[in-house]
Amino acid sequence: VQLQASGGGLVQAGGSLRLSCAASGPTFSRYAVGWFRQAPGKEREFVAAVPAISWSSSFTHLDSVKGRFTISRDNAKNTVYLQMNSLKPEDTAVYYCALSTYGWATMNPSHFGSWGQGTQLTVSS
Repeated sequence: VQLQASGGGLVQAGGSLRLSCAASGPTFSRYAVGWFRQAPGKEREFVAAVPAISWSSSFTHLDSVKGRFTISRDNAKNTVYLQMNSLKPEDTAVYYCALSTYGWATMNPSHFGSWGQGTQLTVSS
């Protein structure tokens, strides 16, 4: 499975943006998909994950994005989205999507076997 992240760009603080992660392959719907981000000089961190359709949990991890970011998936389009509202300069990072090897949503990077190339988000103050 190959993943292609897109939708990043430059946005002012308080603005909104939606990232997309398009996947190839027929098994996409069977696995959870996550978004991670990496800011300059920092480690990659988990942002959100959505389970396969057969699972019920969907969650974000970072307290700093709760209520602002929403992850969703459209299996008919083999695409996962990350809707980001009320953006802050500290959200600036390269955002990566990744396909889990499990159906349930997990925040552990080692559970994700396929990674996209990343898309840059820059939030100006």
